[in-house]
Amino acid sequence: MNGRLRTLGSKVFVTGVRVQAEIGVYRHEIGRLQPLIVDVELDAPTDGSDRLADTVNYETILAAAKAVAAEGHMALVETFAHRLAARCMADPRVTQVRVRVEKPLALAPDAVGAGVEIVVTRG
Repeated sequence: MNGRLRTLGSKVFVTGVRVQAEIGVYRHEIGRLQPLIVDVELDAPTDGSDRLADTVNYETILAAAKAVAAEGHMALVETFAHRLAARCMADPRVTQVRVRVEKPLALAPDAVGAGVEIVVTRG
């Protein structure tokens, strides 16, 4: 080995974000907040720098999830996921985003949760 190290890729992630959102298609879901659990993983380059400005700040991911939840009623968790992915991709350093949105009350008490996972990439 020649002593040179090369980073093949890096991911920034935030898991288990809990937000309250007006979401759902059924009458009993309209006008009512429900919990969502959100996981986000971003592919974004890092260079080993020790400066926050050189990477994607976790707090921006959290703020984006809260902002999407505050946008008002959405029928589907898919809509939530795509809106959040678009906010994450607004950072030009992000080359791909994976968003998983779980709606824990969707099938309760028969299931722990249900939801969607999407992957969005540039191109």
